[in-house]
Amino acid sequence: MKIIDVKSTNLRFSRTPETLKKNLCTPTSKFRDPLSTGQNWFGPVALTIVEVFTDEGITGVGTAGGFTSVPAEVVDTYLKPIILGESPFNTELMQDKMFRSTVRFGRRGAVMAAISAVDLACWDIMGKALGQPVYNLLGGKTKERVRAYASRCYAMDDLDALAEEAKGYVAQGFTALKQRFGFSPADGIAGMKRNVELIKTVREAVGDGIELAADAYMGWDFAYATEMERHLRPYNLSWIEEPFMPDDLDSYTRLTALSPTRISMGEHETSLYGYKHLIDSKVAHILQPDCNRVGGITAMKKICALAEAAHIPIFPHSNEAHNLHIIVSQSNCPLIEYFPDVEPDTGNEIFWKVFDGEPVAVDGHITPTGKPGLGIELNRERIAELIYDHV
Repeated sequence: MKIIDVKSTNLRFSRTPETLKKNLCTPTSKFRDPLSTGQNWFGPVALTIVEVFTDEGITGVGTAGGFTSVPAEVVDTYLKPIILGESPFNTELMQDKMFRSTVRFGRRGAVMAAISAVDLACWDIMGKALGQPVYNLLGGKTKERVRAYASRCYAMDDLDALAEEAKGYVAQGFTALKQRFGFSPADGIAGMKRNVELIKTVREAVGDGIELAADAYMGWDFAYATEMERHLRPYNLSWIEEPFMPDDLDSYTRLTALSPTRISMGEHETSLYGYKHLIDSKVAHILQPDCNRVGGITAMKKICALAEAAHIPIFPHSNEAHNLHIIVSQSNCPLIEYFPDVEPDTGNEIFWKVFDGEPVAVDGHITPTGKPGLGIELNRERIAELIYDHV
């Protein structure tokens, strides 16, 4: 079996993400000009789809994470010539060739997302060719189903509505939730108090028997994070996610060493070598890679092995199919992030529109379907409505 063609497609957001407009802690929260607020800093592209075609009529599909159009150009111009004529089963060889061929301008970010998409498509092909779900190619299932945490609960001005949203997820059977902080150092003491109110609202709504985490999405600094963690201790957070920019490893290491609350990060680290450094530096209690950012399943299985050897749990970012196969097959992945298929979407949920066959959470758990490959198929009709044309 040989690869005969590769195609990439950029998809736009189905609408301007409402959650990016206000009350959301982000890396750009420190800026107050209009161009840094709303969707302007995020850009128009939500997802890149990559299809890999073979001479035996089997097609694999992967996605490039990171909300950027750049991976499509990388795939079309740089990766496609490297893998044409190659066997899709040669994932280790292709991973090495793609990484080394782009190292002069890659190593991180959008280039790794492009490599990820190609790799995921090849794993999809392998599973389809063998009639097996990808998790069986990774050693089989370590668990029959995966406990999920509902990941939403954005920072609303209406705290009653926030409480009702949280209660709704508990009523659906979720035993864990993750909400978003709305405020950063630029908002001062008033913003800090509002962050506490957000957490207090959800904790009181769901009770002490539900795990609750909260995401700062790279918007804090060390002094602010230490103060916030101290104020939030009464609410027993399971973890505080991404308080700092991804390269501020010194702050991560210091906070992780002193914080009674677990610290998580890794969604924006995008290579095997980067993860080796994170683990060696003891930057977090929990690591959160995503297959479609770190180099695909070929890299992700190695990251899981490194973390397992260091006794660090992996909570992959997003419940997309590629991550589900990793979580089911790896023993140190006890929990899956679950973006509910609700409106208005934030961009995180676009995969529900793009793919058919994504497993839906039942009683707070996700069970893999057992279908060959990644177990999902493109919804061509919906994709046609979302294609991004920048011309």
